[in-house]
Amino acid sequence: MPAATAENRPASSRAASDEVVLIVDFGGQTAQLIARRIRDARVLAYLISPNESIDSIRARNPSAIVLSGGPSSVYDEGAPACEPDIFALGIPILGICYGMQAACAALGEHVERAEKREFGAAPLHRVPAMSDAGRLLDGIPEHAIVWMSHGDQVANLDVDFDTLASTPTCPHAVVKHKKLPFYAVQFHPEVTHTPHGVDIFRNFLFSIAGCKGTWSMADFLERSIERIRDTVGDKRVLCGLSGGVDSSVAAALIHKAIGDQLTCVFVDNGLLRKNERRLVENTFRDHFDIDLRTACTGDQFLADLEGITDPQEKRRKIGHRFIEVFKGEAKSLEKTHGEFTFLAQGTLYPDVIESGHGHAGLSAGIKLHHNVGGLPEELGFTLLEPLRDLFKDEARKLGEVLGLPEQIVWRHPFPGPGLAVRILGDVNVEALDILRDCDEILLEEIAAANLYRSTSQVFAVLLPIRSVGVMGDGRTYDRVIAIRAVTTEDFMTADWARLPHDLLARISSRIINDVPGINRVVYDISSKPPSTIEWE
Repeated sequence: MPAATAENRPASSRAASDEVVLIVDFGGQTAQLIARRIRDARVLAYLISPNESIDSIRARNPSAIVLSGGPSSVYDEGAPACEPDIFALGIPILGICYGMQAACAALGEHVERAEKREFGAAPLHRVPAMSDAGRLLDGIPEHAIVWMSHGDQVANLDVDFDTLASTPTCPHAVVKHKKLPFYAVQFHPEVTHTPHGVDIFRNFLFSIAGCKGTWSMADFLERSIERIRDTVGDKRVLCGLSGGVDSSVAAALIHKAIGDQLTCVFVDNGLLRKNERRLVENTFRDHFDIDLRTACTGDQFLADLEGITDPQEKRRKIGHRFIEVFKGEAKSLEKTHGEFTFLAQGTLYPDVIESGHGHAGLSAGIKLHHNVGGLPEELGFTLLEPLRDLFKDEARKLGEVLGLPEQIVWRHPFPGPGLAVRILGDVNVEALDILRDCDEILLEEIAAANLYRSTSQVFAVLLPIRSVGVMGDGRTYDRVIAIRAVTTEDFMTADWARLPHDLLARISSRIINDVPGINRVVYDISSKPPSTIEWE
């Protein structure tokens, strides 16, 4: 997310680190993963809408363009289209999945509906006669595995194209235009399920587009500071601080940009982990010279959640109450601080895309996040979300550049709605107390086993069921706890962590013996997709 001033520099004034790749976002759930892969190669990348004009794209002077995947079919009414004039720019272009189909359709090629949607791993076979025809597949094994997720595919390509590779069900899995600097793949090289996807991106960036790879997170920090200052001016900012890495990095970044124009509010909503308030207050008073206020409003949040079991409605209720709390805090601070114009949040890209709020407005909604789709229409503030285009690991890198302490940067994520979305069903004081005790035991054991840094997120979930058990020679009919532990690079995809069996046994034994009301512990072995990381 570059500063507006940097985006509009003439090409002659750009430094090497200003080389940029534009990603036309057709609404795919993994669109920002493309940007992440490119940024990992130290090339600045950000997403644009398919409606952006050719003149605007030309003015940005991109080194290359990538056309993302998306949920549409080119035959759908109102489906996003690829502007044919984009090929006249003479800029290297890579089409991915729907991006390939939209581009080929714009070039007059035929896209056909597949009889059956293809989803999952597929063997990719390079066409021997074309092994030297394009640099996109340099260094890729002759037989590689790729990840497919499509319903349509390009068929019967004319003489203007070379087919570089195919799969058993997709004859044109990798193609290159003979006259234009246009390459396309039907699979998704951005996901970790395509093992050589990173190599494909690097070939495109460095061999085809001629990028140098000099961009860094320090550049992002510099540009973000400029953008925040330009946006905020002399106004005041109220920041919702949870103590997690997202809001902590956002607060530190904004504070570096505007100093004492920032006031942070920590909301003790009654949905926090054990001793969370004390940890956050002590940490921030020790490490930051930031104006921090605490709002104790647990009774209000619990009253809002009474009788609410639908997870989307929980998020809406919590989002609305957060805003009411911030409005109240802003009003009470006006006498001493002046009016607050902006509300800052540590929103990350996975929050945005899962809520169906991608750059193109075309993403399928997976679940609301209280800080995105859960906010009221009449907010009363202007949102300031400087991390909105970053993944969790990138936010952590930024936190390190900002000099945040390790215990904040590497803390496991905790959802904004708190334990409310880890209690399936009614949220009440009894359920919260049970879940807090279980969660504390779980994290103690994970830390004792030295697995906290090697796992990405670990937590307990209180299920809305009871099961029969035997304790002390007597029958019990008590509640069930699920344990969730995942590993991931970007939180858009994740795999369940293979925790040692003896560790799981200790966790289960401690929870059942130490937490009244629990007689069964289960372990979640689902990946994302098809599951999400949080249960709600």
